[in-house]
Amino acid sequence: MSQRDYYQVLNVSRDASESELKKAYRQLALKYHPDKNPGDHAAEDKFKEAAEAYEVLKDPEKRKIYDQFGHEGLKGRGFSGFQGFEDIFSSFGDVFQDFFGGGGGRGQQTGADLRLDVNISFTEAAYGVERKVDITKHCNCKTCNGSGAKPGTSPKVCSTCRGTGQVVRSQGFFSMASPCHACQGQGQVIEHRCSDCHGEGRVPEKKTINVTVPPGVDDGSRLRLRGEGEAGPSGAPPGDLYVFIHVEAHDLFHREGYDIFCRLNLSFSQAALGAEIEVPLLDDKTKIITVKAGTQSGEMMRIMGAGIPHVRGHGRGDQIIQMTVETPKKLSKRQKELFHELAEIDGNPIKEPLKGFFQKLKL
Repeated sequence: MSQRDYYQVLNVSRDASESELKKAYRQLALKYHPDKNPGDHAAEDKFKEAAEAYEVLKDPEKRKIYDQFGHEGLKGRGFSGFQGFEDIFSSFGDVFQDFFGGGGGRGQQTGADLRLDVNISFTEAAYGVERKVDITKHCNCKTCNGSGAKPGTSPKVCSTCRGTGQVVRSQGFFSMASPCHACQGQGQVIEHRCSDCHGEGRVPEKKTINVTVPPGVDDGSRLRLRGEGEAGPSGAPPGDLYVFIHVEAHDLFHREGYDIFCRLNLSFSQAALGAEIEVPLLDDKTKIITVKAGTQSGEMMRIMGAGIPHVRGHGRGDQIIQMTVETPKKLSKRQKELFHELAEIDGNPIKEPLKGFFQKLKL
């Protein structure tokens, strides 16, 4: 019996993309899945035929050979179709896991992520800082290079799951996958364990990590250091290290976005007559500002570009100065005389202090 053209089997064009091939195969897999068609040998054949077509066309090298030489070109090149459903489930675990909720195929495991909390000053948050921190984490065992096996030996493919790390069981309409009990989902078995890591492939180790905090970060910011987490099991890739930034309060400034705010206390005379006053900046420098005559409490001045640098490196916020006019609590005799004169000039002479409420009642 002659084989059908693989493109016809999947009902796709000869220039179909990888995503189009996968979509077409998934539709056929659902339609002809053996759990949905129990005892239907025709559906079983179509299911295997679709799997065989997808196996060839999803592989760029096999697809190129097939496009040039057809079915004959694949003979003798290591592909002879599938022997049973387990082969199909093992090869297309990602497809069945996405579509049926289970499948063969052992997913890529990684090590655990770690968290690190770092305290920095307000100024360090504004301009950036580098910190060296010590952490203890699991690293790959140097004796066995993370394999967990005794030097001179190597892990063997699990005979139960054939290296997939999962076993597939049919339950009615669905094919469900579960971790292989023989290898605990690793896909391999260690017969001779490394004496240093006892087969774990990892050992606890103290490491010094260089943390670069970029300019402009705010309190609660999170930095991700890829690959600086726990080493993965059996030589798998490591997890990540997440650094949480905690910014200490400043004595003079507080932050809103990329702007910083500070308060400037003015005397009565400075507010009324105006003045030139030196104010501190975030970078420990100072700047002379001109306070206009008649300044009121609550008025604000803005120094452009003197705030927090943008975390992505595009400009800076501003420094905003809030004016507060202070009322003197104690006056010298001369000061009192001058204020009385000022009150008379304003048309509001003050002859004597106002009596208290209860004193007025006695009159």
